[in-house]
Amino acid sequence: MDQHIGFIGLGNMGLPMATNLLDSGYSLRVYNRSPEKAQPLLAKGAKLVHTPAEVVESRGLVITMLANDQALDDVVMGENGIINRLGADGIHLSMSTVSPATSKKLAEQHDRQGSHYLAAPVFGRPDAAAARKLWIALSGSAAAKERVKPVLDQLGQGVFDFGDAAESANVVKLTGNFLIISAIEAMAEAFTLAEKNGVDREQLAQLFGQTLFACPIYQNYGRMVAQQQYEPAGFKLSLGLKDVTLALQTARESQMPMPLASLLHDRLLAAVANGKGDLDWTGLALSASEEAGLKQG
Repeated sequence: MDQHIGFIGLGNMGLPMATNLLDSGYSLRVYNRSPEKAQPLLAKGAKLVHTPAEVVESRGLVITMLANDQALDDVVMGENGIINRLGADGIHLSMSTVSPATSKKLAEQHDRQGSHYLAAPVFGRPDAAAARKLWIALSGSAAAKERVKPVLDQLGQGVFDFGDAAESANVVKLTGNFLIISAIEAMAEAFTLAEKNGVDREQLAQLFGQTLFACPIYQNYGRMVAQQQYEPAGFKLSLGLKDVTLALQTARESQMPMPLASLLHDRLLAAVANGKGDLDWTGLALSASEEAGLKQG
């Protein structure tokens, strides 16, 4: 089992994940573009390094949790990237939400170096990450998956294996996020219709969350939309726009129309253009309220 791990990316998700690994007895070398975010980890024994390459131990394990494709590409392929340091049988566990095309490209680059690239994007917000309650989609080399299993067990409540093609888990992640933002938009419109007609939106959310739609998305996001609770952001609206954009790019490459995703893209784009990008992505619901002539409660 890998006891020494390199960890890159200490944002809202990466920080609680790295904390859990330290608390589970792993030794971490960490890198973040803003080094001050590493301070809570240093107090627990993590070592801060100054370039991505420095987190790597030959034949070791590196976890990345980054905001977008460009950030991931930079820490892998950049001047101080990890690709040339991993060595034969080193493993890069990429837990970022990125395009399938980027995962496929990076998997091929790792393969040429004799190392392994695993895609392991997660479902869950920062509180779920802190509670080790993430759901993890995993794809890539079977041998590498076996090696990282003990690590993943410390980060989530379940792992779903989607085969050998590294990009498959990223397709799964994009489909999941598309379904979530679709639900947010649907709840926003439904709750606004209720409010416009004198029905309490929180009561409506409670009804549906306990009956027809008794599942975490409608319960948790439904509560946020009903209460118009859009700050602080667990997952920024601007990142939701990024993910829907990636879903549409993947659909175009697959020659598949996604009319609902196109609508959601435009709704998210308008929200970002109107200064809402730093709100939680449930803040998309503000558009339904504003267009109906309602002010936020």
